[in-house]
Amino acid sequence: MSAMPRQRWPFLQRATTRHKKSVWYVRLQDAGRSRVRLRADFGTPEFRAEYEAALKRNAPATSRGKSPAGTLAWAAELYRRSSAWTELSHATRRQRENILKHVLTRSGDAPLRQISRADIVGGREDRAATPAAARHFVETMRGLFAWALDAEHVATDPTAGVKTPRRKTDGHLPWTTEERAAFEARWALGTRERLIYAVLFHTGLRRGDAARVGRPHVRDGVIRIQTEKTGEWVAIRMAAGLLEAIEAGPVGELTFIAGEAGRPLRKESLGNIFREACRAAGVAKSAHGLRKNAATRAAENGATEAELEAMFGWRGGRMASLYTRAANRERLAIGAGDKLETRTSMGAPSGELGRTLKNDH
Repeated sequence: MSAMPRQRWPFLQRATTRHKKSVWYVRLQDAGRSRVRLRADFGTPEFRAEYEAALKRNAPATSRGKSPAGTLAWAAELYRRSSAWTELSHATRRQRENILKHVLTRSGDAPLRQISRADIVGGREDRAATPAAARHFVETMRGLFAWALDAEHVATDPTAGVKTPRRKTDGHLPWTTEERAAFEARWALGTRERLIYAVLFHTGLRRGDAARVGRPHVRDGVIRIQTEKTGEWVAIRMAAGLLEAIEAGPVGELTFIAGEAGRPLRKESLGNIFREACRAAGVAKSAHGLRKNAATRAAENGATEAELEAMFGWRGGRMASLYTRAANRERLAIGAGDKLETRTSMGAPSGELGRTLKNDH
C-alpha cells in the first residue's frame, strides 16, 4: 500500500491525540470491543496487514475458526493455555502478547516445524533499530519454542543460540539534585504531578506498581505490595516526604495516584502524564530514573544486597550487586583519597620527591 485511497477503507477511522499525532483504528462491530489500534506506520505493507487482520477480528464470531493445526498461530493458541504462559507475570504476558500479535499477523499461517533459526534472526534484525524491541522479540519466541519443544510439537528449537542485542547504556539515568529541584519548583504540593513524583521517588516502585499502590497496601506505616513484574512482595516504610505529598493530595479512594475522576490510572497513562510533567519542568528524565535514585540512596546508606532485593523486588542478586558495588567503590575511593599524596614521617613530601611531584605534569 503506497498511498491511501481517496475513498476510506471500511471500518477505518483516524483520530488525533493530544500530542497532535494521527493514529488509526479499525472500528469493531462486537459489543464487547470498540476498536483496534493499528500500530504500523501509515502507508506501509505492515499497516495493511494489521488492517486486514483487524477486519478478520471484526467478522461475526460464527465465521471464525480455529487456526490450522501445525501452524505458528495454532501453537501460539496452545501456548497461551499452558502453565508456561500462566506462570509469567501479568506485565510479561501483556508485553509478549503484543509481540505475538504482530508476529502472527505476518506469519501466523507458517508451519511451526519449518520456522528456522534464520527466521528468528531475521525477525531480530527487522527490529535492530530498536534494541529493546529486538531483545523482547527473541525472548518471546524463545519462550514459545521452549514450550513447543517440551510439548513435542517441534524437534528442535530455532531460537537456540540466537543472541539478543546487548544494552549499550546503563539504561535510564537517575535524576540529579538540580533536576529534582526544578521539578519540585514547577509542580507544587497539591498537584497530581507532584504526588506521582513523590510516590516514585520515596518508594522506588516501578511505574505499574506506583499506579496500583494505595491505602489498602499500608499497615502500621509500611507499604506492602506484590510487584507486577516479578510477583515478589516488597515492604517500604512510608517516608515523611511521601506522607506530606499524600496529605496535600489529590488522592484516589483505592490508589494514591488517580485520574481526574478519582479512578486508578493505567501505568501507560501515568507514564504519559509524568513524561509531560517532566518536560514542562525542563527535565529530560523518566519515572524509572527515580527508581534508580531510590536504589542508589539505599545502597549509599549501607543497604545490603539482600535488603535491596527485599525493597525493590529483585531476584538473583545481579541488580542489587550493581548498586552495592557502585556505592562500595565510591566509599573506597574517598577513603583512599589521602593516599594520593606521598608524605614523609613528618607529614610533608620529602625534598627531592617533593620537587619532582611539584614539577610533574
